[in-house]
Amino acid sequence: MYKTIDIDRKNLTIMGVQFSDITTLENTANAIGTNMFEGFEPTKELIQLYVDWKSSVVSEKDFLLKLYTMYGK
Repeated sequence: MYKTIDIDRKNLTIMGVQFSDITTLENTANAIGTNMFEGFEPTKELIQLYVDWKSSVVSEKDFLLKLYTMYGK
């Protein structure tokens, strides 16, 4: 079953996570939506981690470590 997520194009947020521009927000929303059809369940924490990684706030190593911590893989 498909679950909707909160996307606010006016304020450039997905599930309350701020994006820098509309193009990045829409590309991310499309990717999330596509993966949700395959069973992916996004969380605010995961979206924030992705934004931090893409904007170089979090290194790739720390990004992967956090994912492993969150999902145990």
